[in-house]
Amino acid sequence: MNANQIRQKFLDFQVKHGHKIIPPAPLVLENDPTTLFTGSGMQPLLPYLLGQPHPEGTRLTDSQPSLRLQDIDDVGDPRHTTVFEMLGNWSLGDYFKQEQIENFFTFLTKEVGLDPHKIYVTCFIGNQKYGIPKDTEAAEIWQTVFKKAGIDAKIAEIGTAEHGAKRGIKPGERIFFYDDHENWWSRGGGIETTPLGDPCGPDSEVFYDFGEDKQDVEKYGLSHPASDGARFMEIGNQVFMQYRRNPDGTFSELEHKNVDFGGGLERITAASIGSFDVFKISLMAPIIAKLEEISHKNYDNNTDEMRIIADHLRGAYLLAAQGLTPSNKAQGYALRRLVRRAILKALDLGIGQEFLAEILPIIAENYQALSDDILPYRAQVLSVLTTEENAFRKTITKGVKELQKLARSTREITGADLFKLQDTYGFPLELSVEEVYKMGLTLSEHYQDEFAAALAEQRERSQTASKGMFKGGLSDTSDQTIKYHTACHLLLAALQQEISPDIEQKGSNLTPERLRFDFNVDHKLTPDELQRVENKVNAWIAADLPVTFAEYDKDYAFDTLHAHGSFRDRYPDRVTVYTVGDPAHPTSIEICGGPHVTHTGALGHFKIQKEESSSAGVRRIKATLSPNML
Repeated sequence: MNANQIRQKFLDFQVKHGHKIIPPAPLVLENDPTTLFTGSGMQPLLPYLLGQPHPEGTRLTDSQPSLRLQDIDDVGDPRHTTVFEMLGNWSLGDYFKQEQIENFFTFLTKEVGLDPHKIYVTCFIGNQKYGIPKDTEAAEIWQTVFKKAGIDAKIAEIGTAEHGAKRGIKPGERIFFYDDHENWWSRGGGIETTPLGDPCGPDSEVFYDFGEDKQDVEKYGLSHPASDGARFMEIGNQVFMQYRRNPDGTFSELEHKNVDFGGGLERITAASIGSFDVFKISLMAPIIAKLEEISHKNYDNNTDEMRIIADHLRGAYLLAAQGLTPSNKAQGYALRRLVRRAILKALDLGIGQEFLAEILPIIAENYQALSDDILPYRAQVLSVLTTEENAFRKTITKGVKELQKLARSTREITGADLFKLQDTYGFPLELSVEEVYKMGLTLSEHYQDEFAAALAEQRERSQTASKGMFKGGLSDTSDQTIKYHTACHLLLAALQQEISPDIEQKGSNLTPERLRFDFNVDHKLTPDELQRVENKVNAWIAADLPVTFAEYDKDYAFDTLHAHGSFRDRYPDRVTVYTVGDPAHPTSIEICGGPHVTHTGALGHFKIQKEESSSAGVRRIKATLSPNML
């Protein structure tokens, strides 16, 4: 079966089991500042999983196109894509583990035709600290399901993915217990970072085995379901929302339990044709074939480039078909980035001519089965994206000419030269470097540092006029810089909770690209400490806490509210206090001049990039925010 057939079979199967088909959400969600794009099937259904009644009832199903740009740098391997389709079904307080596990196994083996002997599953090993038992219920259901298929499924105590890479799997093992890093679902990630008040619970993931010959022991260790490598591929995840995080941090069982299932259409289709390479399925193989034709190159020898082009142009098609146009802001910039990265990879293949007009009709045909309600602007896609292609190719042509002019006056190209090409003519850095080598020129040994210095100097020039106007180290009051300002408050609170209550802010510098935060501490933070701090910040972001402010007398703010402020003597008699969370039990309460976001969910995903020494007794953290995919 091809992908379109599997999608339809899934929806028909769920309808036979009492589900109502609901329309998928658009890739760009309205009134949701927390994320650029819909990144999962459950994301639009979160209010109903949190308890709001759904107008279509308690059994729902759909197929949700999704986009996750955080995976963009992984595209090029056999299974990562930025765009994918998530097959989903939900029980809102209706059926639970027994019916879900039985039905999904039946769908895979009877409807899709997968060999049950190649199916492996995982369950949650439990957590003694929080009194959450091992999910033996799910494991026993799986044993019964496998037994009906003539398989004696043994249970393995793995625990962690790292341990699995050391022990591998033993004969007969088919059901594997893992910790909360693998088999626990919450909006905050693991158990420790589950937001207060949120539903959460164990999950049971389903994997397809492509054979022992696909494992790479030297690179990944011994294969097991949660390992990296090409042997096992996750094709579905069943989340059993049976707990809620209490205000005191403990967990209690929900009265009405939910099931949230998500299965990757592309991955299930790959399993159905026995290929660990998702780029060989019907949604992408015709694109690859056309690329081979127009480039006169073979896919097996040019997999990275062809996979990136196929993936990125699928994403670009879906975004443009929903009415998005390339621009330099937010979602429009993401669309522009997908198109331009695809064109750059086409140049690597030797495709110098415009080629989107040959690829986009193939993608359009692949998605004919999706309705006009989902893709209302599909008729405009070719015009919108080929216009962007034409403009970018003109940029490239002009940049090459300028580089040729530069070559007539010097044989060594510096990073400052490359920055000027990008800043003035929009000529991408990676393409400049490639052209320098093609022309037989010498590239400065430190061109990357020189490029970064030129970029920093330009930003400094552009910000000089406004510096001093904003408090707290802000370079401007753009939306992104304001987000980083609020993230600084969360970072300080996390450092005080996870490392030491004596930590104080010693300085900060915020730009639209990152935050830099200095603080006092007597040691270099360990990887575990940094991870705990990062997890804490992301848990508060996932909880979507309110951010409020009010003016108080300085002494009242310090002595009664216990607001944090590093320079008491320097503050005026009246101060502004920003509070994150419930004012009665604040997550963060600081004296600050603002500005800030109104709720933490707007921040996105917080990632610590670097921790280093700033001066004696002072450390520095550099961190970034990226769109948060629930």
